[in-house]
Amino acid sequence: MLALSLLHAVTAIILAIYGANALLMTLLYLRRRRQAPPSAPEPAEWPLVTVQAPIFNELHVVERLIQALAALDYPRDRLQIQLLDDSTDETTALAAAGIERVRGQGLEIELLHRQQRPGFKAGALAAAMPQTRGEVIAIFDADFVPAPDFLRRTVPYLMADPTAGFLQTRWSHLNAGYSPLTQMQALALDGHFVVEQTVRQRSGWLFGFNGTAGLWRRACIDDAGGWQTDTLCEDLDLSYRAQLRGWRGLYLPDVDAPAEIPPQLAALKRQQGRWATGSIQTFRKLALPVARSSRPLSHRIEGLIHLGAYFCHPLMVLLLLLTLPLLWFGDSAANPLRWLLAYLGVVSIGPPLLYALSQWELHRGQGWLRRLAVLPLLVLMGAGLALSNTAAVAAGLSNRPVAFRRTPKFHVQERRDLWRNKRYALPLSWLVLGEAFLAGYALLTVAAALVRGHYYAAPFLLLYVGGFGMMVVVGIAQSWQRQPPRRRMGKQPRPAAVVE
Repeated sequence: MLALSLLHAVTAIILAIYGANALLMTLLYLRRRRQAPPSAPEPAEWPLVTVQAPIFNELHVVERLIQALAALDYPRDRLQIQLLDDSTDETTALAAAGIERVRGQGLEIELLHRQQRPGFKAGALAAAMPQTRGEVIAIFDADFVPAPDFLRRTVPYLMADPTAGFLQTRWSHLNAGYSPLTQMQALALDGHFVVEQTVRQRSGWLFGFNGTAGLWRRACIDDAGGWQTDTLCEDLDLSYRAQLRGWRGLYLPDVDAPAEIPPQLAALKRQQGRWATGSIQTFRKLALPVARSSRPLSHRIEGLIHLGAYFCHPLMVLLLLLTLPLLWFGDSAANPLRWLLAYLGVVSIGPPLLYALSQWELHRGQGWLRRLAVLPLLVLMGAGLALSNTAAVAAGLSNRPVAFRRTPKFHVQERRDLWRNKRYALPLSWLVLGEAFLAGYALLTVAAALVRGHYYAAPFLLLYVGGFGMMVVVGIAQSWQRQPPRRRMGKQPRPAAVVE
């Protein structure tokens, strides 16, 4: 029992460190929020920019993407656009037709299609480099719709600082109000982009490029070793390698690029799982270089916390599994649960405060407080994703190759837009059985806490009950709703599978 108590204590302390770090970032943001970089002058000569858009099976959004790229207000003779297409469905034909329609506008735009996709997104970016002429490379994922003035607002900042290797902008949202699920995701993303990225960049800490809605200096990519395919987070990997080589990263929270938020819980899980796997792969690859670098100790610690953030999820599962035996068999007089859970409760206010601050910063005077109505649901979602992300972390720790499973997009912007019966809608994962088990296990742990008189533990444990319960209920409901009525009753044949 002593060993279980020690393991529980170590788990709780590590989780508390992450909660405290969110609280630290909230406080640092209040200190650094006005330290915005001065406006950059328009360059005497605009550099040649290559815009790259990696796509894979995006038939719902590829035409919208091409139209947005064609509308970029940048000197036509200084602009090259590449669609890096690895698709195996009708997306390729739609992209080719869309490109033909906009070529008449004086654009240099081409479709680079690969029959095979080794390296996935990173492989597509690396394969296109020999055909890339730009001094600056802008990257947009398929679900992004950059404003026409995006390049004119961002390129000057990169050109004004020769030590800047990359530039990231803030993600905004095309469909934040579509459903409670998209509202929760918007809240979480805003917390990351408004507070976390701003604090990391303005504090001089290592921070990550988010894979899209940003710029790279071609010389920086080459100097840092290029796009590499040994992680699923090629963006995080390259940005850290670049900063370890001495390049600076820039972040512009006042420039945004809107994108589509996944409306399906299964799609959100896939996205989170890919990020979790790729982040842990990058941690394995770069933790030692970060720890041994010549940067200040605080910068190295924050870099390791950032790279290892997804370790929180297996720790959350472990904490739950350990709590039941400790509550039932542990000596209540010597049991450390009381002060550990109290400490966790105090520092766990860090993430909610961070999210609230981001909404105040973005929407003050525009009903920012109303946007926090889904905050309790976001807290539950954070607990509920623990099992699926634990599986993703385990994949990141293994030496086995992991496939890049892209997040499906459905061109969902208005409430009336439907996604449930569109191509790419995902089936229910068998992982829901594990989530149902953990919801029941957490409920049993709540009962044990009440029976043994550990009432202080019940609110914390109820987060697990609600979080895993939400995953089960929403997952099953969306899986049921995505099927046509006849198919639900077994009267409709199964359609052909879509190659992912």
